[in-house]
Amino acid sequence: MAGVEQITVEQGEAGMRLDRWFKTHFPGLGFGHLQKLLRSGQIRVDGGRAKTDTRLEPGQVVRVPPLGVDRKGDEPLTAKSIRSQDDGSVLRKMMLYEDPSVFVFNKPSGLAVQGGSGVVRHVDDMLEAFRNKKGEKPRLVHRLDRDTSGVLVVARSRLAAMKLAEAFRGRDAQKTYWALVKGVPKKREGRISTWLVKEQTPDGDRVRIAKHGEDGADHAVSNYRIVDQAGQSLTWLEMEPHTGRTHQLRVHAAHIGCPIIGDPKYFEADTNWEFPGGIQNRLHLHARRIVIPHPDGKGVIDITAPLPPHMRQSWNLLGFDEATAEEE
Repeated sequence: MAGVEQITVEQGEAGMRLDRWFKTHFPGLGFGHLQKLLRSGQIRVDGGRAKTDTRLEPGQVVRVPPLGVDRKGDEPLTAKSIRSQDDGSVLRKMMLYEDPSVFVFNKPSGLAVQGGSGVVRHVDDMLEAFRNKKGEKPRLVHRLDRDTSGVLVVARSRLAAMKLAEAFRGRDAQKTYWALVKGVPKKREGRISTWLVKEQTPDGDRVRIAKHGEDGADHAVSNYRIVDQAGQSLTWLEMEPHTGRTHQLRVHAAHIGCPIIGDPKYFEADTNWEFPGGIQNRLHLHARRIVIPHPDGKGVIDITAPLPPHMRQSWNLLGFDEATAEEE
């Protein structure tokens, strides 16, 4: 997998502890996650194993594996920050992984995947910038809602698109989402199984819970588990959709009484509930990870996307550590 860096220790960093060095260069990296990477030998100094209290010397080389967080000084991409940048530059900054068959991007919240009413710029159109010498344009094989951030898989050829689409249809793709929701579910983990129907409204498509056999209704199944919570007011959920219906996770979260924070369509709160200070009123739903068979038949693609800026801000405010999800 792409993304391993070899970073040379600078003169001004002489004598710095390794954990402080990581805090300086990767402020979003949790201490628990750092310890786990050190124990497994994924982080090394001059090729050797190291500990959090290892003292660094100028000229040493730190091996840094993919961390799922931004390096300090790298401007996180947002729908606003990409407006002045050309399509090719934006796609390269979004890229988490590439090989001859596949691109995997970290889509910012607010950027549409496909065109539609009021959409000026979208990923499908931007992919023209990556048309190859044979004239082939990369192909979408699944989609994310406009305000949902995270992992987006794109095929680089017709054959790869066919194989990947087959994996999504056959439910061979394992998709993991992170969400911040209102309240706390009654069970720490559970399965949500409903029928959903999509309806046209003046504000665009809206999905509601339907009865079995209702005209146009599709079956939808999602699993969830609580990763962490802030008292009884907010919960960090890990969610896995086993079907791919429109707005599925958003509707299912609302169905169990825990709508996703910032959801403009499905979030409803009683009059006594106050929006938490410092947390942005934007959709807190992120496609965190995907594991899918590689279209060439060899192994799997396993990619994790770092949180978007507004969700990282919320995680920091609430004291959530990303390593918590990985340790369970």
